[in-house]
Amino acid sequence: MRFSYQVGLCDPDHYLPLARAAEEAGFDGITLPDSICYPQEAVSRYPYNADGSREFLDQVPFVESLIAVAAMAAVTERVRFATFVYKLAVRQVAAVAKQVQSLQLLSGNRFDFGVGISPWREDFDVTAVPWEGRGQRLDEQIEILRGLEQGDYYAYQGQHHELPAIKMCPVPTTPTPILLGGHSEPALKRAARLCDGWMCAGASLEELRQYIARIGELREEYGTSERPFRIYTTGAEAFSKEGLAQLADIGVTDVIIGFRNIYAGEPDKSLPEKLDMLRWYAGEFIGA
Repeated sequence: MRFSYQVGLCDPDHYLPLARAAEEAGFDGITLPDSICYPQEAVSRYPYNADGSREFLDQVPFVESLIAVAAMAAVTERVRFATFVYKLAVRQVAAVAKQVQSLQLLSGNRFDFGVGISPWREDFDVTAVPWEGRGQRLDEQIEILRGLEQGDYYAYQGQHHELPAIKMCPVPTTPTPILLGGHSEPALKRAARLCDGWMCAGASLEELRQYIARIGELREEYGTSERPFRIYTTGAEAFSKEGLAQLADIGVTDVIIGFRNIYAGEPDKSLPEKLDMLRWYAGEFIGA
């Protein structure tokens, strides 16, 4: 089992000391959320909380996630970073590819790219990206990300993207792991077919068991079952040894640890409180 500490939705001054402390405490990774903006008016519903509202994000600070990774990687040496998850479908893929490749080079290949489709239609509106066809758009973007890391000329012709033959230099020495966020059947298929892992945004143990079993079936269907694959999740099970054992038994490889229920509107904690809690968790569970 690997352990990642969730940083974000907090005072930007907390990022660097938390990254250093998480590495020193023995965490394997650090995860970061992603958001572009908060619209004054919205019709979208959030799929991962009880009432579908987005008010829990109002006035919550978001540092751009790739920039935050670069800053934290500069003050650490070992710990890995992952976006949880980056709303790739609303971005321009070639520009993102260049950012990710640069992150890998400057961090020593310590970045895992967690990607997904934004649940907010307003994100698509503000970036002038069509809402329709968003799933297929993401499929194409994942293929393009992989193609542009090869270091040779690469061209692409799809329904949503047309890329002339280009190459980027320098490229990472190892391929960037791509992790997929989302609980829908199309998301599970996308993870099984195209990606190196799946990230769960929250589920009961039984729901999680069903998701993982379904991904296993799909990987058999797509012929990708021999490829290494990581399963990330959050949840109360990560706070007991029995719960961690249950997660491992159903195939979870990585747990994401946070100490704040943002959905319930819990206020942010002070930096000393966060440092105490992450060190407590590391001593109680990671060391054991």
